[in-house]
Amino acid sequence: MEIISLIYNKGLYQPLFNSIVFFYNLIPGHDFGLAIILVTLLIRIILFPLSRQGIKSRKALEEIQPKLKEIQKKYGDKKEQAAQMMNLYKEHKVSPVSGCLPLLIQLPIIIALYRAFIQVISPSSLALLYPFIKNPGSLNTSFLGMIDLAVPSAILAVIAGVSQFFQSKIMFKTSSSMIGGADRAAGIQKTMNRQMIYFMPLITIFIALKLPAGLPLYWAASTLFGIGEYLLVNKKNEKRRANQKDN
Repeated sequence: MEIISLIYNKGLYQPLFNSIVFFYNLIPGHDFGLAIILVTLLIRIILFPLSRQGIKSRKALEEIQPKLKEIQKKYGDKKEQAAQMMNLYKEHKVSPVSGCLPLLIQLPIIIALYRAFIQVISPSSLALLYPFIKNPGSLNTSFLGMIDLAVPSAILAVIAGVSQFFQSKIMFKTSSSMIGGADRAAGIQKTMNRQMIYFMPLITIFIALKLPAGLPLYWAASTLFGIGEYLLVNKKNEKRRANQKDN
Protein backbone atom coordinates (compact mmCIF):
# COMPACT_ATOMS: atom_id res chain seq x y z
CA MET A 1 0.00 0.00 0.00
CA GLU A 2 2.88 2.38 0.72
CA ILE A 3 4.25 1.88 -2.79
CA ILE A 4 0.81 2.54 -4.33
CA SER A 5 0.43 5.65 -2.17
CA LEU A 6 3.89 6.86 -3.21
CA ILE A 7 3.12 6.29 -6.91
CA TYR A 8 -0.23 8.06 -6.53
CA ASN A 9 1.26 11.06 -4.71
CA LYS A 10 4.39 11.48 -6.83
CA GLY A 11 2.94 10.37 -10.15
CA LEU A 12 -0.51 11.94 -10.08
CA TYR A 13 -1.47 14.19 -7.17
CA GLN A 14 1.71 16.29 -6.96
CA PRO A 15 2.01 16.84 -10.74
CA LEU A 16 -1.66 17.93 -10.91
CA PHE A 17 -1.21 20.23 -7.93
CA ASN A 18 1.89 21.81 -9.46
CA SER A 19 0.19 22.14 -12.86
CA ILE A 20 -2.69 24.10 -11.31
CA VAL A 21 -0.30 26.48 -9.53
CA PHE A 22 1.85 26.80 -12.67
CA PHE A 23 -1.07 27.94 -14.81
CA TYR A 24 -2.38 30.07 -11.93
CA ASN A 25 0.93 31.96 -11.94
CA LEU A 26 0.96 32.16 -15.73
CA ILE A 27 -2.56 33.55 -16.30
CA PRO A 28 -2.91 37.34 -16.09
CA GLY A 29 -5.09 38.10 -13.08
CA HIS A 30 -4.33 34.68 -11.56
CA ASP A 31 -7.76 33.17 -12.27
CA PHE A 32 -8.03 29.82 -10.51
CA GLY A 33 -10.87 28.64 -12.73
CA LEU A 34 -8.99 29.35 -15.96
CA ALA A 35 -6.02 27.46 -14.47
CA ILE A 36 -8.28 24.43 -13.92
CA ILE A 37 -9.58 24.65 -17.52
CA LEU A 38 -6.01 24.74 -18.87
CA VAL A 39 -5.04 21.75 -16.68
CA THR A 40 -8.14 19.96 -18.00
CA LEU A 41 -7.07 20.67 -21.57
CA LEU A 42 -3.58 19.37 -20.78
CA ILE A 43 -5.02 16.16 -19.31
CA ARG A 44 -7.26 15.67 -22.37
CA ILE A 45 -4.28 16.14 -24.69
CA ILE A 46 -2.24 13.58 -22.74
CA LEU A 47 -5.14 11.10 -22.71
CA PHE A 48 -6.17 11.78 -26.32
CA PRO A 49 -4.56 8.61 -27.75
CA LEU A 50 -6.62 6.52 -25.31
CA SER A 51 -9.75 8.58 -25.95
CA ARG A 52 -9.31 8.27 -29.72
CA GLN A 53 -8.90 4.51 -29.45
CA GLY A 54 -11.95 4.30 -27.22
CA ILE A 55 -14.04 6.29 -29.70
CA LYS A 56 -12.86 4.14 -32.60
CA SER A 57 -13.63 0.96 -30.66
CA ARG A 58 -17.10 2.24 -29.76
CA LYS A 59 -17.77 3.10 -33.41
CA ALA A 60 -16.48 -0.29 -34.55
CA LEU A 61 -18.72 -2.03 -32.01
CA GLU A 62 -21.71 -0.10 -33.34
CA GLU A 63 -20.85 -1.11 -36.91
CA ILE A 64 -20.62 -4.83 -36.12
CA GLN A 65 -23.84 -4.75 -34.05
CA PRO A 66 -25.89 -6.38 -36.86
CA LYS A 67 -23.36 -9.24 -37.06
CA LEU A 68 -23.55 -9.68 -33.29
CA LYS A 69 -27.33 -9.94 -33.61
CA GLU A 70 -26.94 -12.60 -36.28
CA ILE A 71 -24.64 -14.62 -33.99
CA GLN A 72 -27.16 -14.38 -31.16
CA LYS A 73 -29.92 -15.67 -33.42
CA LYS A 74 -27.81 -18.37 -35.05
CA TYR A 75 -26.21 -19.88 -31.94
CA GLY A 76 -28.47 -20.84 -29.07
CA ASP A 77 -25.65 -22.16 -26.92
CA LYS A 78 -24.21 -19.35 -24.76
CA LYS A 79 -20.65 -20.72 -24.89
CA GLU A 80 -20.76 -20.96 -28.66
CA GLN A 81 -22.21 -17.44 -28.82
CA ALA A 82 -19.36 -16.09 -26.70
CA ALA A 83 -16.75 -17.90 -28.80
CA GLN A 84 -18.20 -16.57 -32.07
CA MET A 85 -18.42 -13.05 -30.66
CA MET A 86 -14.79 -13.18 -29.56
CA ASN A 87 -13.81 -14.30 -33.06
CA LEU A 88 -15.75 -11.38 -34.50
CA TYR A 89 -14.02 -8.95 -32.13
CA LYS A 90 -10.62 -10.33 -33.14
CA GLU A 91 -11.51 -10.17 -36.83
CA HIS A 92 -12.40 -6.49 -36.59
CA LYS A 93 -9.68 -5.77 -33.99
CA VAL A 94 -12.21 -4.50 -31.48
CA SER A 95 -12.14 -4.72 -27.69
CA PRO A 96 -15.58 -4.48 -26.01
CA VAL A 97 -14.03 -2.87 -22.90
CA SER A 98 -11.66 -0.36 -24.52
CA GLY A 99 -14.35 2.32 -24.62
CA CYS A 100 -14.53 2.27 -20.81
CA LEU A 101 -10.77 2.75 -20.30
CA PRO A 102 -10.71 6.58 -20.56
CA LEU A 103 -13.52 6.81 -17.99
CA LEU A 104 -11.71 4.46 -15.59
CA ILE A 105 -8.53 6.55 -15.91
CA GLN A 106 -10.55 9.68 -15.10
CA LEU A 107 -11.53 8.35 -11.65
CA PRO A 108 -8.07 8.56 -9.99
CA ILE A 109 -7.57 11.95 -11.68
CA ILE A 110 -10.82 13.25 -10.14
CA ILE A 111 -9.78 11.94 -6.72
CA ALA A 112 -6.38 13.61 -7.06
CA LEU A 113 -8.01 16.88 -8.16
CA TYR A 114 -10.42 16.74 -5.22
CA ARG A 115 -7.47 16.42 -2.88
CA ALA A 116 -5.64 19.21 -4.71
CA PHE A 117 -8.64 21.56 -4.39
CA ILE A 118 -8.87 20.84 -0.68
CA GLN A 119 -5.13 21.26 -0.11
CA VAL A 120 -4.63 24.27 -2.34
CA ILE A 121 -6.59 26.44 0.11
CA SER A 122 -3.95 25.84 2.78
CA PRO A 123 -0.71 27.86 2.40
CA SER A 124 1.22 24.96 3.97
CA SER A 125 0.31 22.76 1.01
CA LEU A 126 2.40 24.99 -1.26
CA ALA A 127 5.43 23.24 0.21
CA LEU A 128 4.61 20.49 -2.32
CA LEU A 129 5.57 22.79 -5.18
CA TYR A 130 8.48 21.79 -7.38
CA PRO A 131 11.55 24.07 -7.10
CA PHE A 132 10.91 25.55 -10.57
CA ILE A 133 7.28 26.48 -9.76
CA LYS A 134 6.92 29.95 -8.24
CA ASN A 135 5.24 29.96 -4.83
CA PRO A 136 2.37 32.50 -5.03
CA GLY A 137 2.11 32.63 -1.24
CA SER A 138 -1.64 32.06 -1.36
CA LEU A 139 -4.22 31.28 -4.02
CA ASN A 140 -7.43 33.13 -4.80
CA THR A 141 -9.90 30.34 -5.60
CA SER A 142 -12.38 32.50 -7.53
CA PHE A 143 -13.44 31.93 -11.13
CA LEU A 144 -13.96 35.08 -13.24
CA GLY A 145 -14.22 36.98 -9.95
CA MET A 146 -17.72 35.56 -9.37
CA ILE A 147 -17.61 31.90 -8.22
CA ASP A 148 -15.57 30.54 -5.32
CA LEU A 149 -14.29 27.18 -6.53
CA ALA A 150 -13.39 26.04 -3.01
CA VAL A 151 -17.08 25.64 -2.09
CA PRO A 152 -20.03 24.00 -3.89
CA SER A 153 -21.70 25.94 -6.69
CA ALA A 154 -25.18 25.16 -8.00
CA ILE A 155 -24.43 26.99 -11.25
CA LEU A 156 -21.37 24.89 -12.11
CA ALA A 157 -23.14 21.72 -10.94
CA VAL A 158 -25.94 22.37 -13.45
CA ILE A 159 -23.44 23.24 -16.20
CA ALA A 160 -21.63 19.94 -15.53
CA GLY A 161 -24.95 18.08 -15.75
CA VAL A 162 -26.03 19.84 -18.95
CA SER A 163 -22.68 19.13 -20.63
CA GLN A 164 -23.05 15.49 -19.54
CA PHE A 165 -26.53 15.46 -21.12
CA PHE A 166 -25.28 16.68 -24.50
CA GLN A 167 -22.40 14.20 -24.46
CA SER A 168 -24.79 11.32 -23.66
CA LYS A 169 -27.24 12.55 -26.30
CA ILE A 170 -24.55 12.51 -29.00
CA MET A 171 -23.08 9.14 -28.04
CA PHE A 172 -26.32 7.24 -27.35
CA LYS A 173 -27.98 8.64 -30.48
CA THR A 174 -25.47 6.75 -32.60
CA SER A 175 -25.66 3.65 -30.40
CA SER A 176 -29.46 3.50 -30.56
CA SER A 177 -29.48 3.81 -34.34
CA MET A 178 -27.34 0.66 -34.53
CA ILE A 179 -29.68 -1.44 -32.36
CA GLY A 180 -31.79 -3.24 -34.89
CA GLY A 181 -34.78 -5.47 -34.62
CA ALA A 182 -38.13 -5.23 -32.92
CA ASP A 183 -37.53 -7.97 -30.37
CA ARG A 184 -37.84 -7.50 -26.63
CA ALA A 185 -34.06 -7.31 -26.06
CA ALA A 186 -33.66 -4.51 -28.62
CA GLY A 187 -36.55 -2.60 -27.07
CA ILE A 188 -35.05 -2.92 -23.58
CA GLN A 189 -31.64 -1.74 -24.83
CA LYS A 190 -33.13 1.32 -26.51
CA THR A 191 -35.15 2.15 -23.39
CA MET A 192 -32.05 1.85 -21.22
CA ASN A 193 -30.13 4.15 -23.58
CA ARG A 194 -32.86 6.79 -23.38
CA GLN A 195 -32.97 6.54 -19.58
CA MET A 196 -29.19 6.92 -19.32
CA ILE A 197 -29.32 10.15 -21.34
CA TYR A 198 -31.38 11.77 -18.58
CA PHE A 199 -30.30 9.74 -15.54
CA MET A 200 -26.53 10.32 -15.72
CA PRO A 201 -26.76 14.15 -15.92
CA LEU A 202 -29.04 14.16 -12.86
CA ILE A 203 -26.55 12.00 -10.95
CA THR A 204 -23.75 14.35 -12.05
CA ILE A 205 -25.65 17.39 -10.73
CA PHE A 206 -26.53 15.65 -7.46
CA ILE A 207 -22.89 14.71 -6.77
CA ALA A 208 -21.48 18.05 -7.98
CA LEU A 209 -23.73 19.97 -5.57
CA LYS A 210 -21.80 18.42 -2.68
CA LEU A 211 -18.27 18.98 -4.00
CA PRO A 212 -15.97 22.01 -4.29
CA ALA A 213 -16.98 23.88 -7.44
CA GLY A 214 -13.55 23.29 -8.97
CA LEU A 215 -14.51 19.66 -9.60
CA PRO A 216 -17.72 20.29 -11.57
CA LEU A 217 -15.79 22.96 -13.50
CA TYR A 218 -13.19 20.33 -14.37
CA TRP A 219 -15.91 17.80 -15.25
CA ALA A 220 -17.80 20.27 -17.45
CA ALA A 221 -14.63 21.36 -19.26
CA SER A 222 -13.48 17.76 -19.67
CA THR A 223 -16.89 16.72 -21.00
CA LEU A 224 -16.97 19.58 -23.53
CA PHE A 225 -13.44 18.76 -24.68
CA GLY A 226 -14.55 15.12 -24.90
CA ILE A 227 -17.48 16.08 -27.16
CA GLY A 228 -15.03 17.93 -29.39
CA GLU A 229 -12.75 14.89 -29.53
CA TYR A 230 -15.68 12.61 -30.37
CA LEU A 231 -16.87 14.82 -33.23
CA LEU A 232 -13.31 15.30 -34.53
CA VAL A 233 -12.43 11.59 -34.53
CA ASN A 234 -15.75 10.61 -36.12
CA LYS A 235 -15.35 13.28 -38.81
CA LYS A 236 -11.88 11.97 -39.66
CA ASN A 237 -13.15 8.37 -39.73
CA GLU A 238 -16.02 9.30 -42.05
CA LYS A 239 -13.62 11.17 -44.33
CA ARG A 240 -11.27 8.17 -44.38
CA ARG A 241 -14.14 5.80 -45.25
CA ALA A 242 -15.31 8.15 -48.03
CA ASN A 243 -11.80 8.19 -49.50
CA GLN A 244 -11.62 4.39 -49.34
CA LYS A 245 -14.93 4.10 -51.20
CA ASP A 246 -13.77 6.52 -53.90
CA ASN A 247 -10.60 4.47 -54.38
